Amino acid sequence: MSSGAWISWGAWLLVIILGSSLRSRTYGIFRAVTLGIHNLIALPILTQAGSFAPLLWILHALVFFESLALIRPRLRPTWYRVIVTWPALYMAASVLLAWPWAILLALGFEPWGLWAPFLLGSVGMFQSLTTKSETPHILVGRVEPTASLSRVPLAEAEAPLHMDHGRPLRIAQVTDPHLGPFMPVGRLRKICERIVKESPDLVVLTGDFLTMESQRDVSYLRDALLPLANLSGRVFACMGNHDHEAPHIVSSALNDVGATLLIDRAETIETESGRVQVVGFDFHFSDRKAKMSKVCRQYPRESGVLRLALLHDPGAFKHLEPGEADLVLAGHTHGGQVGLLSLGFMWTVAGFIAKIPDHGLWGQGTNRLYVHRGTGHYGFPLRLGVPAEEGILSVYGRA
Repeated sequence: MSSGAWISWGAWLLVIILGSSLRSRTYGIFRAVTLGIHNLIALPILTQAGSFAPLLWILHALVFFESLALIRPRLRPTWYRVIVTWPALYMAASVLLAWPWAILLALGFEPWGLWAPFLLGSVGMFQSLTTKSETPHILVGRVEPTASLSRVPLAEAEAPLHMDHGRPLRIAQVTDPHLGPFMPVGRLRKICERIVKESPDLVVLTGDFLTMESQRDVSYLRDALLPLANLSGRVFACMGNHDHEAPHIVSSALNDVGATLLIDRAETIETESGRVQVVGFDFHFSDRKAKMSKVCRQYPRESGVLRLALLHDPGAFKHLEPGEADLVLAGHTHGGQVGLLSLGFMWTVAGFIAKIPDHGLWGQGTNRLYVHRGTGHYGFPLRLGVPAEEGILSVYGRA
């Protein structure tokens, strides 16, 4: 075993020991697995990197340095993200994408295209730092029912919809911002400023606001969402799974900017498009159908009023009883995060593996579900082929 390999496995052990003793046993186990896999894939690749080897060894070292830094997580300044965090996450993601090459090398082959996963990682880095603006048009209410859960095409033309259905309800959705490495306070604040300039009828925040770097100080999220205070009475939110790691931080920040947090309850609001009943479902880890049914019984739909539901996880949409929501807005999947959307195809890894609605418009009966691709992301270090989403939804039709 080379000296570089010895040092890599020594760094792996150091992160496990310090992470377990100074942060938590869970963090130590997590790093034991993730950095162990990283080493198994990276070390064969590094031996074949040629003239790029010095650069890749530096990036490899940054992966371990960043893992050590996260023992004391906090939001980092821009210079640190540029020099340490982004290169480390780029390397981690590129190495994960290189697993087929590592297997071939381990079997004694000399595979072509060792550069390919690093090129894909560069694309993923760009898509992680940018947002694609879109203006989807959605028909709800008196729509053709679907026999089972299935993808539904978005409305194609705005002018005929205006004539047939009147003024649309304009909704800005922010979901899964995951305030952290790729979503600093300033970036999310600018997104919120653009929303305020559009002056939508409603702003909905569908959960997963934080990462481990941002869940210790309420000022991070409060400052990022502060522009939404200019839309008082029009901002509604629900909780995502990661929000339950620091619920007091999320609820305090939302309260400070005048957003209404709906935890298994509903409110009705007057808009220029008519009355809208907004139901916010909490994220539940078990008994989802029973808990969602209970909320629907406690807050029955109002006659002639558009019923909008906020549901972080689109996987729970199937538990919503027929006719309980004209439109459900969700996130959670980050649009699939890795897929072929940028090439014009609908396929994503999340949709393939998890078999849940991953992005776009879906139907079950007359219920409609729109899965936002996410304002940010978390988990796999980069977006790849699935750009983040920003824009205004135009919803046509009445209850």
